[in-house]
Amino acid sequence: MGDSRRGQSSTPQSRKIMVIADPTRESAAALQYALSHAVLEQDELILVHVENNGGSWKNAFSSFLRLPSSSSSSSTSGSSPGANANANIANAASSLASEIGQGEGNFLEQMKRICEIAQPKVRVHTECITMDGIKATAILLHGDKLGVEVIIIGQRRTISSSLLGSRRPGGSLMGSKGVDTAEYLIENSKCTCVGVQKKGQNGGYVLNTKTHKNFWLLA
Repeated sequence: MGDSRRGQSSTPQSRKIMVIADPTRESAAALQYALSHAVLEQDELILVHVENNGGSWKNAFSSFLRLPSSSSSSSTSGSSPGANANANIANAASSLASEIGQGEGNFLEQMKRICEIAQPKVRVHTECITMDGIKATAILLHGDKLGVEVIIIGQRRTISSSLLGSRRPGGSLMGSKGVDTAEYLIENSKCTCVGVQKKGQNGGYVLNTKTHKNFWLLA
């Protein structure tokens, strides 16, 4: 009995982490945060895209790929895990920069390749689901089906959503554009949900969860 306890404590538990993948700047920031701060090598990373949005993903990914080149050189002097992860992401982005925006590229597959280069030991796969009704509901149902422990979603904060939005009793945030997906997930998800905003190239992240609002994490 003592041996089994010792064996369990020495083996880190694998988690299923879901990143909501869209062809947007916010989704690219969520992926960058997940790779550099949230995902551990024993985890399983699931990139989930909910089919409904149109729009071009080229401009969204161009900002994600423009990471500071100095990060790879500065990480050698103070080689913390976070710095090394950011350097790996920068290298992954650079290697894919020539492919992004050309031809018939699939943004989900390119996000997956960035993950595999930045975190080679992490199991990564992609899923595409269709929604009937509200996007947030489809994400919650799929997350429950997969048994995910963490949901990470890019979040866009606007004056209208911050000041004009009003919460309904069920926890959803209603504003001029209907249900705010990130806020709905944060308030209603059974597992931990992290809303991510990127503050410029070197400004870190502003994170929102059910218990922590506007938490500033330095890059």
